[in-house]
Amino acid sequence: MRLAALALCAALLTGCATPDRDARLKPGVSGEMDVIALYGQPVRTWPEADGGRTLEYSSQPMGRHSYMVRLAVDGRLVRIEDGLSPAGRARIVPGMTPEQVSRILGRERTRVFFRLSGEDVWDWTIEPDQAGYGLRFNVHFKDGAVVRTTQSMVFPSRLFPGFDD
Repeated sequence: MRLAALALCAALLTGCATPDRDARLKPGVSGEMDVIALYGQPVRTWPEADGGRTLEYSSQPMGRHSYMVRLAVDGRLVRIEDGLSPAGRARIVPGMTPEQVSRILGRERTRVFFRLSGEDVWDWTIEPDQAGYGLRFNVHFKDGAVVRTTQSMVFPSRLFPGFDD
C-alpha cells in the first residue's frame, strides 16, 4: 500500500508544470507578472547588463532543477533555461567565479570547505542516473575560482543504516 501511494505521488509530480514546459508562458508575449503569478516569487533576481533581469527559481536542496527565467528590459519573457540540465552544467569551466557559477546553476544545496586541500566545494542535487541513484553535481573552488567539477552518487540510506547524507 505504501509503495502504491509513493508511485501515485511520483506520477502526479511528473505531470506538474514547470517554467520551461509551461505552455502558458510565451517568449515575447508573457511578462514578469505572468511568471510570478504562476510560480511565485523567485529565489533571487539577477540584473543583466542590457537592463533586463533573470529570475531564479532554484529547487535546492531536494529538487533537481534551477530555472532561470530571462526577462527583457521591458519585462517580457525572453527564454527559460534549466541551469542544472547537462547543457547548463557543461558551461561551468575552470577559472569562473562563484557569482558566474551561481548565475548559471542557481542557489547551491550545500557548501563545504576542505581545509587541507584549500577547496570550497558547492553541490547541487541533479537528475538520478539510469539505475535511479541520486546524483550531486560538485563545483570545486580554490582561491575564488573554479578548479574542476565532479559528480557524486547519493547512496540510499537503507544500504547504510544510521548514515544520513
